Amino acid sequence: MPAASGWPALGTVTAYAAVIVAFAYALMSLYWALGGNGLVSTIGGYVEQFARRGGILPVVIALAATLAKVAGGLLALAMVRPWGRAVPRRWLLAGSAVASALLVVYGGLNVLLGALVLSGVIHPTGSVDRTALRWHVGVWDLWFLVWGILLALATAGYWRRTVTGPPRDEAANRVRG
Repeated sequence: MPAASGWPALGTVTAYAAVIVAFAYALMSLYWALGGNGLVSTIGGYVEQFARRGGILPVVIALAATLAKVAGGLLALAMVRPWGRAVPRRWLLAGSAVASALLVVYGGLNVLLGALVLSGVIHPTGSVDRTALRWHVGVWDLWFLVWGILLALATAGYWRRTVTGPPRDEAANRVRG
């Protein structure tokens, strides 16, 4: 399969994978917003304390997180579904590129720094909830990183699939490549 035809297919697969990852993460946030307490202890820190205290504010924040994650899933879905053509190409590319960059940077830095703390390379001054940190490195922040990588690959596939201009000459591309 030529390289030019492989990217769009990869972009489609990774877009659907990004949708699944985003919606699964949104379901976790919705579960917590509706009062679920399972796995709250794996979050640690102020967020865990805030969630355990209860009240309307943690619910509103968890619902906002749910909506943001659903929006991220819809962004990925817009790149592969016909209704996505209603969104201008430039906006869809910019939005998905920014979202994927934020997810990769946020998830990547948290995974890296958490792993450095867990391995003893970095020694924080305060106490560290190592159980929560392991969950962040292995699940929560890694989830953001994987989602960002999938969305970046989907964005690249969408860009290649929707590029405008004269058709590419495959023989010329092979000579240049």
